[in-house]
Order: sequence, then structure tokens, then C-alpha cells
Amino acid sequence: MLLFNGPRAERSCNFGPRHWAAWGLTALVFGAWGCEAEQATEAGDDQELVSQTALERDLSFEGMVYVSETASESSILDAVRKQTRTVFGPLRTANVSVAKRELADIQIAATNKEAVSVVNPKAGAATKLLRVRYKFTDKGIVPKTMSRKSSLALGALCGDYQAQSDKVLKDCTANDKHDQDFRFDLWYVFNPSRNACKTAMNGEQKAIDAVRKAKAVKTGQIVQEEVDRLYLPLTVRLAPGKSTAGQIWPEYQRLWAGGVEKDKLVVALVNGEIDHPEPGQAHHVIDDSGYLEMMEQMQTILAARPSLKIVATDPPKDLSSFSVNGKAVTGATFQKFVQWELDRSEFPAGFSSADQLALRKAVGEALMKRWVTLEETVTVKIGSGAPRKVTLRINQFFGAGESNGPHKRAIQKSDVVLYNGHSYIGSGPWDPELYTASDFPKSYQIFFIDSCISYNYYNQDYFKLKVNGSKDLETITNGLESFSGGSGAGLGRFLVGLLSGKQPSYLELLKMAGTEGPAYDWGKDALRVVDGEADNTYKPTTTPITVTAP
Repeated sequence: MLLFNGPRAERSCNFGPRHWAAWGLTALVFGAWGCEAEQATEAGDDQELVSQTALERDLSFEGMVYVSETASESSILDAVRKQTRTVFGPLRTANVSVAKRELADIQIAATNKEAVSVVNPKAGAATKLLRVRYKFTDKGIVPKTMSRKSSLALGALCGDYQAQSDKVLKDCTANDKHDQDFRFDLWYVFNPSRNACKTAMNGEQKAIDAVRKAKAVKTGQIVQEEVDRLYLPLTVRLAPGKSTAGQIWPEYQRLWAGGVEKDKLVVALVNGEIDHPEPGQAHHVIDDSGYLEMMEQMQTILAARPSLKIVATDPPKDLSSFSVNGKAVTGATFQKFVQWELDRSEFPAGFSSADQLALRKAVGEALMKRWVTLEETVTVKIGSGAPRKVTLRINQFFGAGESNGPHKRAIQKSDVVLYNGHSYIGSGPWDPELYTASDFPKSYQIFFIDSCISYNYYNQDYFKLKVNGSKDLETITNGLESFSGGSGAGLGRFLVGLLSGKQPSYLELLKMAGTEGPAYDWGKDALRVVDGEADNTYKPTTTPITVTAP
């Protein structure tokens, strides 16, 4: 039986609670709310994406911005990107994720410019402007429950929306502490599906229509109210995308053949702190729910691979012995760390509850921000090849934060990288902009980044950094915000399956990581998907692999 240190933390992109938004939205066209389009897809439209819960969609929407009549191409793109970014929150709260980072990737060729005159300019305002219409397109993923939807009624923010943050928070968010924390990142929490927001958007549009009618506006003319509008209704179109059909497997033959090191399969487990104590609040390593997730991850792995032993640490430290309250502890192993922390069992004889707590804290401090290397040797036979000895090396790290040192080391020196922690709204230590091609080995790799909306933040741009792109890299990412509770054990089950010698498919691995076990009774895996797998060639029927443990 596991003993937990208080309630599980929710990993909500480094801020506040997790929101699973309902997606029964009504459709919005320019000027009015109507009925959301919902249509049956034709047979064969929805080929199976490698995901338990997601379907791929070609996503598009059209919007517009007003800029100076002398605006440069770069200024126009900046204005468009500022607006497209504000559709991130509406899509997020509608449980839709897109591939392009924060919806910023739009080309000038996708815009249409026309000169307009303002018929009632306010004092000192421009009388001539450019109206720029644009179309945004991207690959997106939606829940399978949305398989019949062809459009969503959402919206965007206009102009200097940050100057009206109080109004946006009141109209178009729950305006709770979570939303208030995002006051300077309104694009993340803006939710036009809220009834109050629909009312505000409709009211603004009606006011614009009334002024246009009163001013008898002609073609090529606009009113100042259009320039100053805060909300722009828009419709997001969803069309069936091209997805991978059939079973896809990791390139097991390449993993077991050795990648970053000869005759070794190297795995990095990077685990971050999750909780955020209030200023002045006592907070120890073992009190962080991320530490609990790491321990459950190791418990899962060690139960399946008991031969794994600690062989090195960095920085160096003897993890086999401790001294607490004047009492010596010897013969410590990672298996005992797990028993002490999770089961509260197998403590040295004569240890009081105070001694047990002191020992647990000493272990936590010793593991914090330290690489711990565990190894075992297995015998691997690939196809008709001769059996060979392979060292299975697991480098475990707890305490990852905003510095990308551990993450870069994991990328540079690992065949498989599993991360459990915050996404820092995409600007954190996994940000692809922090890395160059030289940080990536030329060998085959798998990245599983289990953080909020990692599909948007930490996916596409990694393929650009690998010399052979998706031929040498697969990513597993989350389309939505995700719970942290149970994530450690889930990643542990994924790794156990990957190393089992049974060669499960990616879909089977996702099932192991997602909905097995009591921690996942809520039945969602945050639209987790595999990417880069479409060109994989491995099949267990063609190339059987046997892995024999000691």
C-alpha cells in the first residue's frame, strides 16, 4: 500500500488548476452567433492517429487586423501574429491543440491588404489605414469525441488588448486566481465560449453595426469603432487530416543495436519539481509532489527490472550510507529509497518516526539535482544475428527547473528521454530555441515530454534540429494541459514496456502510459500523440528481438 504526502499536485503549465473545458460550443460568424456546424465524416476520413484519444485535423481560420497605411511587411506580420496568438486560449479551452508554436507561423502570402478610410476618426487618429485579412492554417488534434465536428465558433483579441485586461478577464475568463495569474498573458486564458464573453462580443458587434448604419458607410470605408474593437468573432474550420493508418512500432532494432554509446541503451529520466509553495511556506524536497512522482516512476521500473543497481552519481556521492540523528545507515539502494518513501517500510531496526522522517529527508536532499546512474546487463538477439551483451543504463535526475542543463545533457547523451514536469508555457528549458543541431546525436532517439501542451511547444521544431529529421527522432507529447498525479508511474510503465523485449506497438505503449492503473480513472491522457513515426519500418514479425535479463 502506498502512503501519500498529501494531495496530488495538478500540473497546469506551471500555473493554477487544470481546466477540462466542455466543447458544446455554438458557432460564431462575423456579427452573430448561429449554429455550430457538425457533420459526419465519410468512411476512411479518420485514419487512426497514433493516439488513444486524439484525431488529426487540418485546421484553419480567417481574421483581420488594421495597420498604418505605410506599415512594412514585418510590421504587418507582427500585427497578425499578435492576433493569431490570442486564438491559442480559445482552442485550448475547446480541447484543441495545434502544431505551430503559439500559432505564430504565418506567411505574408497568406494575407490580403486593402486601403480603407475612417469616416469618424477620433481626435489625432489616422484617417487612412490598411485592412489586412489573413488565413491561418495548421495541423491540429482534437478529441475523438469531436469526430463529427467540422467547425468551432471561437474568437480573437484585437489591437492593444492588454490595455483592457480587466475587461477581458471579466468578460472572457472565470476571473479566478488562475486567470489573474495570467493577466499579462491573456492570450493563454481568453475563452470566447463563456456566455458572458459571447454577450460582450455580440454587444460590441451590434454597436459597430449601428454606427456603420448611422454613418451610411460605403465600400472602402470603416468607422472608428471597428478600429478600436476588442473582440473579433471567427470560425475555426476542422477538416479530416492525413493520419498514420495501422500499427506503428518504435525502431526497436536500432535502440537495442546501440546509439549514443556502443553496446548500450541509454535512458534519461528527467523529473521536475511540480509544487509552488507560497512565500515563507516550509517546503522540503520530499514534500514536492514531483518527488513522489519520481519515486513511483522508479518503483514501477525497479519492480520490472530488479537487477538495476546504482553504479555512479554526478556530482559524486555515496548513496549507500547515511547518518541521521547519530544513527548510521548502510547498504542503502534505490529499492530501499522507494520502500522508505512510498511504503514507509524496511527502515533500519530501532528507527523512531522522527528517525524515519530524518532518513527520508536525507535521501531527498541526496537525490536533489543529482544524476544517479543505474545499470544492468542483458542479452539481446536481433533477428538472425548472434546474441550480444547490452548494457541498459538509466540516468535518473530529480529537481529539474527552468535551467536547461539537465535537459541538454539528456538530449546529448541519451537514446530515450522521458521528462515529467512543467512546460513553463513553452518558454522553459525544453524550448527548441535553446538548442542547436550540435546538441543532438546522429543516432535514433525517442523523446517523451509529459508536460502541458507539449505538442504545441516542444514538437515540430525538434525535427528541424535532427540531421535526418523524423527518420532519427520520434516525439510523444500532450495536446492539452495534463494532470501530474500518476504521471510518474505512467512514464515508468511506458519505459517498462519499451524495454520488455516484447516489442509493443506505440499505441500499446500509450495505453500502458495512459489509462492503466487507479491514478488514471479519469480516463484522459491530454490528447497524447506520437509524431515522427510515419516513416518507421520495424515490425516484430519481420525482425524478432529477444531480450534476456540476468
